[in-house]
Amino acid sequence: MANKSKFFDDVFDVVRLIPKGRITSYGAIAKYLGAARSSRLVGYAMNAAHGEVPSVPAHRVVNRNGLLTGKHHFATESMMQELLEKEGMIIKEDQVINFSTYFWDPMKELSL
Repeated sequence: MANKSKFFDDVFDVVRLIPKGRITSYGAIAKYLGAARSSRLVGYAMNAAHGEVPSVPAHRVVNRNGLLTGKHHFATESMMQELLEKEGMIIKEDQVINFSTYFWDPMKELSL
């Protein structure tokens, strides 16, 4: 369990670095952390991120196609979309329009 907790903390640290108005994917975070096949575990971390201090902007993490697959884990099903729209993104049918324009790749933006 300690390794899972450490992994979650590492995920939280990366997500806190995503700039406002940008998004990344579960897989991009997993790859950055050296666990490329652990995108699902990144999703579990995002589900557990609500209430963390300092806060974790979990709304900025979507699936590899820009779909808001984590929207069910927010206080309301529309909250994730509302938060992203507030940051300037356009969402249609639970998908970020022009995903590649907003994509933030931790492998390129951060150095290990």
